Amino acid sequence: MEKKPLVYFLCTGNSCRSQIADGFLKELGGDKYEVKSAGLEAHGLNPRAVATMKEAGIDITSHTSDVIDPEILNRADYVITLCGHADEHCPVISNKNVVKWHWGFDDPAKATGTEEEITAKFREVRDSIKRRISAFVETGK
Repeated sequence: MEKKPLVYFLCTGNSCRSQIADGFLKELGGDKYEVKSAGLEAHGLNPRAVATMKEAGIDITSHTSDVIDPEILNRADYVITLCGHADEHCPVISNKNVVKWHWGFDDPAKATGTEEEITAKFREVRDSIKRRISAFVETGK
């Protein structure tokens, strides 16, 4: 069986954006890619991210919030940062064949306002990530 390319999504806390991206890529391209996500720190799985993904029909309740694993980082085929902080502070990758991209998205966990406004921000970011993941699955870029 051919090895699937490994995609490693990185964010600051591995609680929202990287979890959403992980969930969508597993759902939309899990047959093509091995998918992992992590953060510079582990902030725990954000309940709003879980609820927002559930609305989209994807259950991420089994996901864990993990710190970057150097072994996974160095065997990844794609390392994709989803926030500027992770992009700037990503550990050195020794794998010279890795494709490293930065897909910047607003942090929905920083949204303020009413519950409706915060939920709307989570949905907006979720939908933006889904569009980007869909394009990646279709084109490989």
